Amino acid sequence: MSDKTRTPTVVVDTSQSRHTRLRPVPLTAVTLTDAFWAPRRRINRDITLLSQYRRCEDTGRIDNFRRAAGKKAAPFRGRYYNDSDVYKWLEAAAWTLATDADPALAQMVDTVITEITAAQQPDGYLNTHFMLDRAGERWTNLRDMHELYCAGHLIQAAVAHHRATGSDRLLGVARRLADHICDIFGPEEAGKRPGTGGHEEIEMALVELARTTGAPRYQRQAQYFLDVRGEGLIGGRAYHQDHRPFREFDRMAGHAVRAVYLNAGAADLYAETGETALREALERLWRTMTTRQLYLSGGIGSRHAGEAFGQDYELPNARAYAETCAAIGSVMWNWRMLALDGNARYADLMELTLYNGFLVGLSLDGERYFYENSLASDGTHRRQPWFECACCPPNIARMLASLPGYFYSVSNSVSGEGEPGSGGVWVHLYAENTARFSLPDGRIIGLTQRTRYPWDGDVVIEIDGEGTFSLWLRIPAWCGAGAALDVNGQSFTGALVPGTYAEVRRTWQPGDTVRLRLPMPVRCVEAHPYALENADRVALMRGPLLYCVEQADNPDLDPRDVVLPAGVVEGIADQGAASDFRPDLLGGVVVLSAQAEVVPPDEAWAGHLYRAARPRVERTREQRVEVTAIPYYAWANREAGAMQVWLRHPLYLGT
Repeated sequence: MSDKTRTPTVVVDTSQSRHTRLRPVPLTAVTLTDAFWAPRRRINRDITLLSQYRRCEDTGRIDNFRRAAGKKAAPFRGRYYNDSDVYKWLEAAAWTLATDADPALAQMVDTVITEITAAQQPDGYLNTHFMLDRAGERWTNLRDMHELYCAGHLIQAAVAHHRATGSDRLLGVARRLADHICDIFGPEEAGKRPGTGGHEEIEMALVELARTTGAPRYQRQAQYFLDVRGEGLIGGRAYHQDHRPFREFDRMAGHAVRAVYLNAGAADLYAETGETALREALERLWRTMTTRQLYLSGGIGSRHAGEAFGQDYELPNARAYAETCAAIGSVMWNWRMLALDGNARYADLMELTLYNGFLVGLSLDGERYFYENSLASDGTHRRQPWFECACCPPNIARMLASLPGYFYSVSNSVSGEGEPGSGGVWVHLYAENTARFSLPDGRIIGLTQRTRYPWDGDVVIEIDGEGTFSLWLRIPAWCGAGAALDVNGQSFTGALVPGTYAEVRRTWQPGDTVRLRLPMPVRCVEAHPYALENADRVALMRGPLLYCVEQADNPDLDPRDVVLPAGVVEGIADQGAASDFRPDLLGGVVVLSAQAEVVPPDEAWAGHLYRAARPRVERTREQRVEVTAIPYYAWANREAGAMQVWLRHPLYLGT
C-alpha cells in the first residue's frame, strides 16, 4: 500500500464510523513542545524503549520467536503470554517512529518483525508458546492461555506500524492470523468452533483491523466474540466477564484490565453499528464505575485477588491494586466514549487518569515501573526495573508514544447533525504544542497552544486558519466557578460550565487568539461515607493533579499522624495551602505547603490494639509543623519512605 492511500497515523480511526460525533486527528499532526509531556516522550524514546528492547532480548521473549522459526534450539522461556510484551513494545516503537526519526529504533523494529514473520505457521497461526512440542494444544484453553489476547496485541502493533510507516510487512502477518481466527471461531451451525477469549483485547483489535483494511469479516468476528460472552463458553465467571451477556452488565466486575479492554471493544462496535443496547450497557458501566468503583487517582481495580474490581465503595489505600494497565485501559475506553458524542466527562476522566493513575506507573528516569499503585505506603512499595509478568512497562511506553493523538478531534458540524462545512475543532487536553490538521471539509487549520499546564491554568491558543467553524474548549470539571475566556481580547459571552465544552463559533482569521483562564486553587476532597478507609479524611488536589505527603519531604513525620487543621481545610479554596513551583525538585513540580498538626496516638494506646471506647474530649493543640505535599505521580522517586494521600481531619482524630 502506498503512502498516498495508507490510513493516516491516528490511534483509533473513527473517521468513517457512522455513529461517532468526533473524528481523530493524526498524532503526527501534533508536536508537543511543553515542559511536562514532551520530556517524558523523549525519555520514552531514548531510554524506556531501548531498555525494554534489551529486557525482551535478555528474558528470551524475542528468542521465543527464533525458536518457533527453527532458528534457535532452546526451550520456551517465560510466561505463556510473553509474546504480547513484544507486540506492545512494537506498537510503542511504531508510534514513536511516526513522530520521531530514529534509525536505531527503526532497525530494532525491523529485526523484531523479521523474527515474528519467520515464526508464523503456514496456516496463519502465531503464538510461540504453542509451537513445536505444544502445537497440539492450540486453541484448547481459550479461558486461561491468552492466545486471542496475544493475537489482539499483534494486530494492534501491526496497525500502528502500518499507519506509521506505510509498510505492510507486519500488517500482512496480522491479517493471516486474523483470517485464521475468523476461519476457526464462530457458531457451530456455521461449522466453526464456539468460544471467546478469557483475556479480552482481540475485540478492539479486530475492529481497528477492519477499519484499516476495509474487510468487514474482522468486525463481524469481533462482534461474535462479544456476543457469546455470558453463554458459559469459558466458564461463566465474572472474573472473565462471562457471567452474563454483555448487554445485561450493570456494574464493572472481574479482572479490571480485561473489563475495560472489553468495554473499549464494545464502544468500537457501537461506533460502527449504532446498536442501542451496547450504548446503554456502556453508559451503565461507566456510571457505576465512576460513582462507586474509582480511585481518586483515576485508578481502577481495588483487589489484589484476581486483580479485580471489588464491591461498591471497596477502595483500600495501602492495599489498592489499581494496576497501571487498568489505568491505560480506562484511557482507551474513555477516548472511544468521547468520540461517540463529545461529552466532556470522558475527557475529564481521561485527564485525571493520565496525570495520576497512569503516570505514577513510571519512574522519572523512565526505567522503573509500578505494576500496582497504592495510595498509602510504609515505604516498602517501590518501582521495579521489570516484571516476570511485564504487561505494564510496554503498555506505558505505547501510551506515551501515542499521546499526541489524544489532544484534538474534529467534527463535521457544530451540532453534529448537519450544517456540512461548518465543522468544529475540539481541544481535549492542554499542553504547549503546535498542531496542523484538516477539518472534514478539507480546510487546513493550525493551532498553537502556549501554557504551563498542569502547573498553571492560563492557556493561549493562536489560530492559523480562516472561515467559519467552532472551537470547542474543554472546561474541566475540577476548575469550579471562575473560568474566563476571551477572543482577541474581548470577553466571551457564552457559558463556561465546568465539565462541558465551551463552543466559540466565529469566522476566524489567521492570528486570532483565544485565551482561557482556568483557576487552580488547592482543593480539599472528601470521599463518599461508604468508602470506609477514607471516612473522616481529606485529600488535596490542584488542577488535574492529586497530591500526597511523602516522608522524603517531611523526614520527621509519620504521614499517618498528619492532621489538616479545620482552618486550613475550610480555607483551602482561598489558598489556605500555599503553592510553589520548584524547578529543582522531581523534574519541576508545584508543591503544596500548609500548617498542619501532628497527632500521634495518645500514650494510653501503648501495648494495645483495642480498648474500651471513651468520649471525645476537647484537646489542646498538638505540635504544629509545615507539611509539604507533592504530586502523587512523583512519589517513590527518591529514598524509600512512607506516603499518604488521604489525610486526617481534625474533627475525627481517633485519639
